[in-house]
Amino acid sequence: MTNDQLKEKISEWVSGIEFPENKQYLEVLVPANSLKKLAELLHNTPETDFDYLISLSGVDYVSHLAVVYHLESTSHKHFLVMKVKTEDRENPNFDTVNEIWRTAEWYEREVFDMFGIKFNNHPDLRRLLMDDDWVGFPLRKDYKDEIKMIER
Repeated sequence: MTNDQLKEKISEWVSGIEFPENKQYLEVLVPANSLKKLAELLHNTPETDFDYLISLSGVDYVSHLAVVYHLESTSHKHFLVMKVKTEDRENPNFDTVNEIWRTAEWYEREVFDMFGIKFNNHPDLRRLLMDDDWVGFPLRKDYKDEIKMIER
């Protein structure tokens, strides 16, 4: 399936999406309330068959927080970058994709630990790298490092 065919198929499934241009891989910006629906369709539809979650990362763009999903269909050999964002820095949350791609469980824990982004219905959302009593989220741009453990 070509990128244009993927765009057409995704546009049929979900409204309110955007396709930023001039990217190395096809990229789709999905509204937060459609994230899980699109992920399930991308994974479960034989024409797309995105069976491999390569990575899931948090990003702090200052104006908003985002989660970036790099997906591959190992059977069709196509790639997709799916992004979701929120301006809510006080209570950022998205639906988990753990039931779709099992590797998301650990990736989502890392994003929660480093950025404070919560994943609704995650089976074990707790700190992964930092101590349980750690205050703050070290990879956020508004993080205050009072003891200078992190050099910028």
